[in-house]
Amino acid sequence: MATVQQDQYIEMTVGGENYAIKIEDIHEIIKMQAITDLPHSKFYVKGIINLRGMVVPVVSLRNMFGMADEAYTKATRIVVVHHQEEAVGIIVDQVNKVTTYPEVQPPPVQMGSVNGAFFSGIGLRGQHLVGILKLDEVLLQE
Repeated sequence: MATVQQDQYIEMTVGGENYAIKIEDIHEIIKMQAITDLPHSKFYVKGIINLRGMVVPVVSLRNMFGMADEAYTKATRIVVVHHQEEAVGIIVDQVNKVTTYPEVQPPPVQMGSVNGAFFSGIGLRGQHLVGILKLDEVLLQE
């Protein structure tokens, strides 16, 4: 009997909405820490952190998606992803779980105020919908 390998994702929450990133793109998930500011950077770049001797730029998914900043909580995390041979930290409100989706559909052109190009698909599980992030689009914004 043949088995079908489903992609695994890390599901997270930002501004009350659920998003996911393929687990293979994630380097690690760390607690929030002090971020050194980078002057003259884009509005969504929060700065850099030192991750065991590696300098990692950190961006805010909230700001990228047009949401206002909120105070960091105990649940706030930095998801460090591999992107074009470099590590990049993405601040999220909370990391929920590792999961798979029985069905993934193509994303709409626009998802509320967020450009549909930021998503590789929409994960479906019953009535639960999750935007699966396309890191190339999200992290290469102009």
